[in-house]
Amino acid sequence: MRGQDANFATGIADVYARLLVPMLFEPYAADLATRIAAFKPHDVLETAAGTGALTREIASHLPDAHLVATDLNAPMLEMARAYLPPSVKRRVADAQSLPFDDASFDVVACQFGAMFFPDHVLAYSEARRVLRPSGRFVFNVWDSLAANPVTAAISDVLMQRFPDDPPDFMARVPHGYHDADRVRHDLADAGFHDVRIMHVDAIAPMASAHDAAIAFCSGTPMRHEIDERDPGGIDDAIVAVTSALEARFGQGRIDAPMRALVIEARV
Repeated sequence: MRGQDANFATGIADVYARLLVPMLFEPYAADLATRIAAFKPHDVLETAAGTGALTREIASHLPDAHLVATDLNAPMLEMARAYLPPSVKRRVADAQSLPFDDASFDVVACQFGAMFFPDHVLAYSEARRVLRPSGRFVFNVWDSLAANPVTAAISDVLMQRFPDDPPDFMARVPHGYHDADRVRHDLADAGFHDVRIMHVDAIAPMASAHDAAIAFCSGTPMRHEIDERDPGGIDDAIVAVTSALEARFGQGRIDAPMRALVIEARV
């Protein structure tokens, strides 16, 4: 994990919430929330909540639950406030050092955040610590770039654009933790058992190649990689990515396949 990999500053958070969340995160948020609701929890903690895509779904499925949403990035949580009911508590917190007592929650949830944890076992151990006996840890991570063709295409374009120093954020972080055996091993080291790992397919709805280019180039920490290699060149990168996506997927709306791993583990 590099210094800017988890930096979702305000400018990035805006684009992330407006474009990337509907494209990538809403379908999987509905999936996770349905799974979580089946356990009928009373106290739910979400780590790496971002701008609240999963938080909203959990609140909708479990309106009477005590729900706490945490994230390392204050700008993301601040943006989430506009989308969440006032009953949801928000708190800036590191998933590797949770500011909660032992055995405080029935479920810990995390949507596409585990890939960013510098120490997976430590973060999972913290999730286990704050869970009650028989509590559940429910989360998802992206499958490989090969199983997510739009993301793979965008990564390829940017790597070709900067051949001497190819940006590798997408391959290294969001899509760098997709080995089910590794995930299972890390959870076991943290003390979890009854681990279930499922591959879940969904469709990413994108209004246009241009919207997708803006979302990925400006709404993720990949923006930092572009700025480092070409200061002020974000618009040129968006043009290049748009052109490549249109050549591959056509103009107009794109309904692209995507795949994630969904994990359930029990204390």
